[in-house]
Amino acid sequence: MLNDAQRAAYDRDGFIVVPEVFSPAEIDELRRVTDEFVRNAASVAANDEIYDLEDSHSAGEPRVRRLKAPHLHHPAYLRASRNAKVVAILKDLWGSVRFDTGKLNMKSAGHGAPVEWHQDWAFYPHTNDDLAAVGIMLDDVDSENGPMLVVPGSHKGPIWDHHGPNGRFCGAIDPARCDIDLSRAAPCLGKAGSVTVHHVRAVHGSATNFSGRERRFLLFQYRAADAWPLLGFSGGIEKFDELLLAGEPTLEPRLAPVPVRLPLPPAEHQGSIYENQRASGRRYFAAADRAVAAE
Repeated sequence: MLNDAQRAAYDRDGFIVVPEVFSPAEIDELRRVTDEFVRNAASVAANDEIYDLEDSHSAGEPRVRRLKAPHLHHPAYLRASRNAKVVAILKDLWGSVRFDTGKLNMKSAGHGAPVEWHQDWAFYPHTNDDLAAVGIMLDDVDSENGPMLVVPGSHKGPIWDHHGPNGRFCGAIDPARCDIDLSRAAPCLGKAGSVTVHHVRAVHGSATNFSGRERRFLLFQYRAADAWPLLGFSGGIEKFDELLLAGEPTLEPRLAPVPVRLPLPPAEHQGSIYENQRASGRRYFAAADRAVAAE
């Protein structure tokens, strides 16, 4: 599925964009389903097991910033999470593939919330770092509608502290306390149907969507079959093996000399990364948004 140049770029930069993975018909279906979920959010007043709502959400103007675990709530999302082309991409990288979980981040036109700089690895360290998130672009993504930004090569660097001023995990890096050049961050751009693949240790984030266009991004997390979560798997070995999409199950986790910082004590604000990051103190993208608004 991947060519040599794409595999080399992933190894070098920690992320790639692969065009035309999902067909127009598949994207149309995912958009229709997503629109229905947003309409149904009009009857939801607070965050729950499905919805993470924008602060400006109301019954008259429903605003959703995330659908949690969408693959559990509609078969179209479940099919997308098992897409054969996606599995083939990851099999090219690791040889085996196990599903983890997913979410649908929605940056609605004019107000989509930012996601502060972070590394996914900080949330769920494993015995090795053959893990990645695949982002499915449901809309065309350009430099104006809040694309994901990734710092090239950061997947080979340290695991930065994702704890807040109170010492609890908050799911965000304080740029003032780390030696990383965020100006090097590259946007992941593409047409609807393209996918991004970013390494679990890659530093990434995204700004507010100030454009007049949607930017809906369906993200699924995957790992190699021999990558085991250090914090355990609550469903038991049978459920863990049900998530295997390519390769053979194993009872021998591969242990790699990768840096680990546990997400403990747990975040003060639970629910999603948006809630976790409320306790992060200094906000990089929030400051940038204020500067834009003042112009």
